Amino acid sequence: MTVKVLGRRLPAATTYVVALTTALLLLLLTVGAALWQSSATEALGEQVRESSERRSHYRILLQRVTDSETAQRGYLLTNDPRYLEPIQGALDDALSELRALRADADANSEAPQHVERLEELITAKFRELEETITLQDRGDRRRALQIVASDQGKETMDGIRAIVNAANEHETQALEAALTASDRAGERLRWVILFAGLLLIGIGALLVATVRGAMRDLRASRDSALEAQHMAVDALHAREQAEEKVRQMQKMEAIGQITGGVAHDFNNMLAVIMSALQLARRRMDRGEPGAEGFIDAAVDGARRAASLTRRLLAFARRQPLSPTVLDINRVLGDMSEMLRRTLGEQIVLETVVAGGLWRVNVDRQELEQAILNICVNARDAMPDGGKLTIESGNAHLDEAYAASNLEVSAGQYVMIAITDTGAGMSPEVRDKAFEPFFTTKDVGRGTGLGLSQVHGFLKQSGGHAAIYSELGVGTTVKLYLARTQLELSADDERAPVTTDVSGDPGTIVLVVEDEERVRSLSVASLRDLGYTVLHASSGPAALKVLEANPGVALLFTDVVMPEMTGKVLADEARTRYPALKVLYTTGYTQNAIVHNGVLDADARLLLKPYSLNDLAKKVRAVLDE
Repeated sequence: MTVKVLGRRLPAATTYVVALTTALLLLLLTVGAALWQSSATEALGEQVRESSERRSHYRILLQRVTDSETAQRGYLLTNDPRYLEPIQGALDDALSELRALRADADANSEAPQHVERLEELITAKFRELEETITLQDRGDRRRALQIVASDQGKETMDGIRAIVNAANEHETQALEAALTASDRAGERLRWVILFAGLLLIGIGALLVATVRGAMRDLRASRDSALEAQHMAVDALHAREQAEEKVRQMQKMEAIGQITGGVAHDFNNMLAVIMSALQLARRRMDRGEPGAEGFIDAAVDGARRAASLTRRLLAFARRQPLSPTVLDINRVLGDMSEMLRRTLGEQIVLETVVAGGLWRVNVDRQELEQAILNICVNARDAMPDGGKLTIESGNAHLDEAYAASNLEVSAGQYVMIAITDTGAGMSPEVRDKAFEPFFTTKDVGRGTGLGLSQVHGFLKQSGGHAAIYSELGVGTTVKLYLARTQLELSADDERAPVTTDVSGDPGTIVLVVEDEERVRSLSVASLRDLGYTVLHASSGPAALKVLEANPGVALLFTDVVMPEMTGKVLADEARTRYPALKVLYTTGYTQNAIVHNGVLDADARLLLKPYSLNDLAKKVRAVLDE
């Protein structure tokens, strides 16, 4: 940027720096001159004070000698001792003043010689006075008067007065010279201040003119910048619209990919279920054997569909979790035997656990499923066998790592690293590994939801997953679980599996479900298990049934219902019947008993769809709590 100065364009920064520096130097010059003048004035004042003191010393000294001489003559004339009072101590006073003059004397002036001469004359004068007084005291008044009448005493006093007058004249001349010098310095200071002031006024006027010109330029630049900004905003708005369209297209593409994958897998599973059930019915209608195989196929298809739904919820971070405080080393130890059976004899499994491992607070079942999914992927990456290593350890993710990875918070984590010696992944494959329905396996060997389920579970649990892979070397998947300060509970050990899950007619179960077909099947399933079952289609109806049958042991209720949710129903029922046990069931819920993805601590939940065996185990477990 430039500014116009005296008709020339100069760099703005340099111009302002030079002008301000010049003004500062002038200001410093003026302040320095003023300080110097102030110092000179102080020195002049000190000189006047010292001169006044020296004059005072000379005056006192001369006065003591004169008074002593007068007293001597009065005594000689009257012989009255009272005249001698001024002489007493006069010599000491005079000598004291001489010492003060000597201490203040300037070695480069005539003062030291004056002081030495004065001391000689004063000493001689006081010897004369002492001699005449002594003669008077002895009665030899004539001789004393002869000494007084001689010119010796007069010459001594004249010498003293001459030295004192010369010293005073010297002081007067020195003061006049100092005053003259001070006046000249003051005149110079006035000229310096006037000159500096005029220059400052000139610089100020020049700066004002320059700044005004610069402001005009800035206003013009501002107007141009505003115009450019409006153009940029319009361009940015257009770009944002284009980016929004791209994001929408990408979103639709992702939704299309997920929808396509879900439709493909669900249609296959529904085809299995429908075909198997139709064939089983035909066999049964004809009385032919073999219907059991088709029924098993339909059940397996339904189970796979339920697993697909659960994996999609995990990827979307919408599955209900039941976190507990875990020791990861203990979890890995409990899984080791099951993993060895799953991986097969060709895979060498090695588990390396760290000492002093921190605790985590996560859903154990989902964590085990995540570890199993990764291990199965690792097994498939080593078709000819290999080594799988599972390690645990404490880890700290710093701010730099968190900044370079989305949705990662810096802090302390427990790490589970699962490393295989398989084929590895290319960077392109690694970047898409967590996407749903993305798989490199052959058709029919994978759904592409394993790692996406792991990713969703970890994010929902406040953790993080990272993949490190190299083609031909192998892959390492690291799971980071946030450290917790909560203590392990005393009943942390997994509860033993209940072998007897059958019911008894003495146990009454109330089924509450607004969907009629689901309610009918649930009632039939529980009755088949041996329970006495009552049912209701809504919350208010269920409260009436409870009022009529206070012996109900378990409330088995759907969560999402019209009129009254299952949570409201359970709270009201427990208020009336505190001993009542409650088991919730739902296909999906996010607000009633699941908050921020975590199941309420006192809630027991059975997700739809469920098998008869799952229902039996869950009901038995809730009743036995």
